[in-house]
Amino acid sequence: MKQVRPGVGMTGFASMEPALAATLEAGEEAALQKALDILAGKRLAMLTGAGLSTDSGIPDYRGPGSAPRNPMTYQEFIGSAANRRRYWARNHIGWSHLRHAHPNAGHDAVALMERRGLLTGLITQNVDRLHEDAGSINVVDLHGRFDQVICLEDGHIFSRKLLAAILEELNPGFVAAALEAGVVEMAPDADATVEDPELIKSFVMAVCPVCGGTLKPDFVYFGESVPKNRVERAYAMVDEAEALLVAGSSLTVMSGLRFVRHAAKAVKSVVIINRGQTRGDEFAALKLDVGVSGALGYLARNLPELPAAGGPIGVSPE
Repeated sequence: MKQVRPGVGMTGFASMEPALAATLEAGEEAALQKALDILAGKRLAMLTGAGLSTDSGIPDYRGPGSAPRNPMTYQEFIGSAANRRRYWARNHIGWSHLRHAHPNAGHDAVALMERRGLLTGLITQNVDRLHEDAGSINVVDLHGRFDQVICLEDGHIFSRKLLAAILEELNPGFVAAALEAGVVEMAPDADATVEDPELIKSFVMAVCPVCGGTLKPDFVYFGESVPKNRVERAYAMVDEAEALLVAGSSLTVMSGLRFVRHAAKAVKSVVIINRGQTRGDEFAALKLDVGVSGALGYLARNLPELPAAGGPIGVSPE
């Protein structure tokens, strides 16, 4: 029996039950055969989004049935101490509801593709680090890491677990009071909707333990640019590949869509697996509206070996 390892950085959500298994529904295998016909014999770059982590119990932003959300932008975060207090108060509550998430069958399938030498690399829009926990190595965490916080003044980096302990010390009893006030819903970045504005105003924020600067989660906010070195690594993976496989992303934001456009412009086959429409559908040779985890498992098992396939492309870590 496979040993299940906990997620990195307490990344799962207690508010949702993880899927027990990833199975194909009637007719999906026939649809996936079309993907095999397109991808067979080609080395692939992979792009994944939030739809891949829903089977681990982590809600997404835009999938079918997802509640409307209005995430805080980078400009809102840096422009107002009140906004930062509201963010960290809600995030502290969300973090308190987290449990260790486990990689699901989709994460395992991507790691298997890498081990088989089928991938030039993996680009993920997710911040949950579950790909790495499943065993993927050559990964660009495009939008950053949920398990770290960064100081905006001097760039010091700390674990989110350490910050949780500091916030608990600064705000004893805050989470219990928030539960009484009513936590409406969790979001993928551990934000939590709280109904009591006075409770939010009472929250004491933490500062950088080294320099006293402003702390921010080490992931890319809406309105914030992805660091140039990450973008360059991701483009290199697509350039080295002969096809691009997108899984679980609506491609709503340009940070992911640009790689689809780049692949299509270079006349590389693009296959998209996602529940619901995506902004990249027009560039795809094939779009499959099927379950992501089951589909990736099928492809990982059935894509043929590549003749004289090389290892991951030589890119420097960040």
